[in-house]
Amino acid sequence: MTKEFLKYAIPSALAMFTSALYTVIDGIFVGQGVGSLALAAVNIVLPFTVMLFGIANMFAIGGGALVSKNIGAKKVDKAVNIFRQVFKFLFIISIGISLICIIFTNQIVTVLGATENIKPLSVEYLRFYALFCIPNLVGIVLNSFVRNDGRPKLAMISTISGAITNVILDYVFIFPLGMGIKGAAIATGLGQIVTVAILLPHFLMKKGYLSFGKVKIEKERIKEFCVIGFPSFFAQASYSVIVLLHNIAIVKIVGEVGISAYSIMNYLTTNVYMVLYGVTLGVQPLISYNYGRRNSEKMLGFYKITCRSIILITAIFTAVVYLFGPNLINIFTNDSNLANMAFTAIKINIFSYFAVGLNLNTLVYYQAIEKPKYSNIVCILRSVVYLPISIFVLSKIFGVNGIWAAAIVAETATYITMRFKTNVEESTAEMLAA
Repeated sequence: MTKEFLKYAIPSALAMFTSALYTVIDGIFVGQGVGSLALAAVNIVLPFTVMLFGIANMFAIGGGALVSKNIGAKKVDKAVNIFRQVFKFLFIISIGISLICIIFTNQIVTVLGATENIKPLSVEYLRFYALFCIPNLVGIVLNSFVRNDGRPKLAMISTISGAITNVILDYVFIFPLGMGIKGAAIATGLGQIVTVAILLPHFLMKKGYLSFGKVKIEKERIKEFCVIGFPSFFAQASYSVIVLLHNIAIVKIVGEVGISAYSIMNYLTTNVYMVLYGVTLGVQPLISYNYGRRNSEKMLGFYKITCRSIILITAIFTAVVYLFGPNLINIFTNDSNLANMAFTAIKINIFSYFAVGLNLNTLVYYQAIEKPKYSNIVCILRSVVYLPISIFVLSKIFGVNGIWAAAIVAETATYITMRFKTNVEESTAEMLAA
């Protein structure tokens, strides 16, 4: 079981880490090549780009869970049909999102809380990012389906290749060509095109179970994978809410310098989040496959191994933050006041990721066994219920440090609540008996 876990979890975690790392490098280039206001502008747009990531993951995990379950149950034709419907519907949605972003860019960044100083850069970044919505969304979804089709290493290679392309083009566009913040957005889009180009032959040349082909979209099938996948969208949407609430609270207490500090913290902690999410995504095909085979021992075994891995990974990242935090932050900025604020923020906030990882694991597990109700509860608790309360109360008592600590309280409270409300073993037995 451990060997299977490592085969899927390691490539997925490495891919996500690389993806997060290029986001960090993107931040370094933006901070050093364009300025601290540009960093703040990217952070303003972050809730929206994270929601796009959530839409892609809704399709990827909802469709992937159904595909893996049906492959495990020896219903390959049904699995292929589901994949084709997911892809076709995603392509249509991607075109619509791209057009909306391009046409209503000003309105979107205004809703996201851009100040007059930050707004022009935010508009420029989002508008060029929106041009590449199709490869951005399709790349994430195809990557997940390749993993569900038994080729986790190909998924890793495609993500890493796209990330390397992004880093190289980031440097070229921002420094030699002087394209500013739009260069960062274009580099991200071109990197995703490389990812898609590497993944396409798997489906075009029928190297696994899944392949492209004509298919009629069925309303019931779309509803089925959307219901299962919705918590993944909700999780990313809730992360967007988390960023938005923090931005609003920080602006009120310390102003734009606080947004820049929060942006630096997000660039660094994104590495932790993406690795933890990568581990849970990597294990999802194994849980779904064994759900199709009705093997509860393996399903629960993978869940427990993931929990232990999450604790270990977060402990390592916490140690890195305390040992090398100032050095990492100085890569983003030469402003000592900003650097000190960012280091204080990350020293406090990093502890929230122990509970974040466990909550993500629970969320994805319930999706994999097609019980998304509990996954949605996790999202509601962490972002809609506990976080606003934590930010309001702790900021009143501790000021800006209370804002940095709010996620620890919210995520821990969510984890404790779910432990009392649900039981993974009982839920697994219930779903297998149905």
